[in-house]
Amino acid sequence: MTQNQGQSPALYSPSSLVADPRELLVVTTDEIPGFRVVRVLGLVRGNTVRTRNLGVDFLAGLRTLIGGEVEGYTTMLAQSREQAIDRLKAECVARGGNAVLALRLTTSTVMQGAAEILAYGTAVVIEAG
Repeated sequence: MTQNQGQSPALYSPSSLVADPRELLVVTTDEIPGFRVVRVLGLVRGNTVRTRNLGVDFLAGLRTLIGGEVEGYTTMLAQSREQAIDRLKAECVARGGNAVLALRLTTSTVMQGAAEILAYGTAVVIEAG
């Protein structure tokens, strides 16, 4: 993930900590060129558990006969990932962070027909320089 469009590096200084999780810088790398970490706040995470939809399951069953993408599942998983990342961002902001480093996503089966999407990373305070 990259910095939101139209934002300047000055946004990420300790004197102007982010109040809105949508403005948070989230990256999969351990460092951000042009910025330095001034404080590590620790692990942050966000998760969601989703169950399958009978309508989507029916269409997926048909799709297995003819092949191709199961768009209902693709959409559901994309929404789940975004929700998990949004929750991670909210936890970072609540801790006083303005960035998340080393974002990772994982999924696991909670029960038959239900999956968890987990986003986790390291909340930090960064500043330009």
